[in-house]
Amino acid sequence: MKRGSLLFFLISLMIMVLTACGGDNGGNSEGADASEVIGGENEDATELTFWTFQELHINIFKDAVARWNEEFPERQIKLKAEAYPYDNMHNNLLLALQSGTGAPDIVDIELGRFPNYLQGEPQLLPMNDYVEPVKDEFIESRFDIYSKDGTYYGLPTHVGATVAYYNKEIMDAAGVNIDSIITWDDYVEAGKKVVENTEATMVTFETSDYWSYWPLIRQQGSDFFDADGEVTLDSEINIKTLEFINSLVNEHEIAQIAPGGEHHAEEYYGFMNDGGAASILMPMWYMGRFTDYMPDLEGKMVIRPMPKWTEDGNRSAGAGGTGTAVTNQTEHPDLAKEFLAYAKLSKEGNIALWEIMGFDPPMWTVWESEEIKKDNKYYQYFGTDIFDTLLEVRDEIDSINITEKNPLVQQELTTNVLNNVLRTQSQTPEEALKQAAEAVRNN
Repeated sequence: MKRGSLLFFLISLMIMVLTACGGDNGGNSEGADASEVIGGENEDATELTFWTFQELHINIFKDAVARWNEEFPERQIKLKAEAYPYDNMHNNLLLALQSGTGAPDIVDIELGRFPNYLQGEPQLLPMNDYVEPVKDEFIESRFDIYSKDGTYYGLPTHVGATVAYYNKEIMDAAGVNIDSIITWDDYVEAGKKVVENTEATMVTFETSDYWSYWPLIRQQGSDFFDADGEVTLDSEINIKTLEFINSLVNEHEIAQIAPGGEHHAEEYYGFMNDGGAASILMPMWYMGRFTDYMPDLEGKMVIRPMPKWTEDGNRSAGAGGTGTAVTNQTEHPDLAKEFLAYAKLSKEGNIALWEIMGFDPPMWTVWESEEIKKDNKYYQYFGTDIFDTLLEVRDEIDSINITEKNPLVQQELTTNVLNNVLRTQSQTPEEALKQAAEAVRNN
């Protein structure tokens, strides 16, 4: 390995160890390794390997392999799927790509880690030939976060549209009509009624993660970095947004810090399941957390657009994601790319993302399909208007800007900024964000 490559690897490894993100956005595969061989009944089937950090994602590829082998009996695939803990998988992948050996054919890469694999000359294969013909049928911004210089290297797993989840039982008890909440001012007034008339808080905010902060700035057109990769963490919008969150927690007292510090903590699940908060602002992929960990809220939760900041402001923002890519070490590049596109870019593949995982499919043209409308556990839990909300905000889902320094921003926010502002109140939002931005710029 060249000295420069070795240095890059060591720096990246240090950053990744210090800044573990949450699985598929909180859905970490933290247990033992899992391995499964899918297909391969035909002895002439071509073997491909697939790595993921989320064991549940294997189910998507089970469906894709079954459909592929039935549709193309002369080109059958045997997929060796392997799931590893989040850090292990990303670290091993980086090492394999840097050393030139040992990488899988196909791999899931979490959004926050993806920039590490686009450094220099990416060792992932371009997917433009498959993306460009269908781009108009997708939320196009979801391709941009896995691209470099106009080349698409990863295919999205979901839109990650951020929405407001409301506990209708609590809101009704507070005398609030959920559909009257249009702006953030409306939201604050509703929160005051919740606190006055019920034992619940209006909303919770994270300090150990950033999913309840990032979408709020992105829906205003701001971000941690601009389109050129320049640090904007301490922008005026970001400061004012953190001041707003802080006012809800420490001034109006209609919000509180999430028990456990994040919306993926066991303490939070118990708190929410017991009716602790009237709402939560999280991406659509969080639906599975409700169905899996908060069963007592079935039939009580409804999904609506986020409140907007201005009359013509956005009511959502894209948040989180997993890009699936083909590595340059595959011995079957054409087959691996075609199969990945079949799994992620086809109508059937996108319907499977909803039916199997409960993800909002990045192909928006399936949102009104009959297959999407079929009854399932998510409709039973949240009601039948889930995709009505998505269609309503379809053109308001701007994706986040991703650079190789995103892990540093996450570290600054979750280690210093959010705790110092919301929990200890030892810094103002402006002081904390300016200090963090300077640290990121100087790293």
